[in-house]
Amino acid sequence: MIKAVIFDLNGVFLQSEKLSDRIERDYGVKSAEFIEALIEIMNKVMVPNAPHSYQFWQPYLQKWNLNLSEEDFLEYWFSGEKLVPELLDYAKELRKQEIMVFLLSNNFKERTEYYRKHFPQIFSNVTYAYFSWETGFVKPDQKAYQKVLQDNDLSAEDCVYFDDSEKNVNIARALGIHAFQYKGLSEMKETVDKLIYRY
Repeated sequence: MIKAVIFDLNGVFLQSEKLSDRIERDYGVKSAEFIEALIEIMNKVMVPNAPHSYQFWQPYLQKWNLNLSEEDFLEYWFSGEKLVPELLDYAKELRKQEIMVFLLSNNFKERTEYYRKHFPQIFSNVTYAYFSWETGFVKPDQKAYQKVLQDNDLSAEDCVYFDDSEKNVNIARALGIHAFQYKGLSEMKETVDKLIYRY
């Protein structure tokens, strides 16, 4: 029986134009160069007790001649992300059916704080949100998924998982979770409904 639906956050609940494309268009920094820096920095800040991300960005911003303060840079980044209201409504529907709804996100402190301030409706309509910088487990580490299961007394087959990353989906699937790459709301709802109502 399906007892829980687990969602990635970015690329699922929150959608945005690629930050690297925005930076290239607005500031002239080559997308590939920005992505290389982004991957390096995200790997450093998505874990517990990480320094503020801006200290890692500052040398790159100076190199690219971008005179952006920490506040300006993070606001530019985060403000490009938009909530998908239909997905929020679906989360509410699932909760009404007594199905737990979780977020499982690789993220860092400043971004999570921005989300909690600007998108409080997300957090009030899910059972719990798991962030790597708080748990210490970064997807695709199996422990990230196992923590959700263990904390909530769930077995893998009780859960459905959606992520825009194929790698993350494959790891979840290997654990026995019903895992799918997120390709849009209608396809996702159809998948969940089939799993719920087949029992």
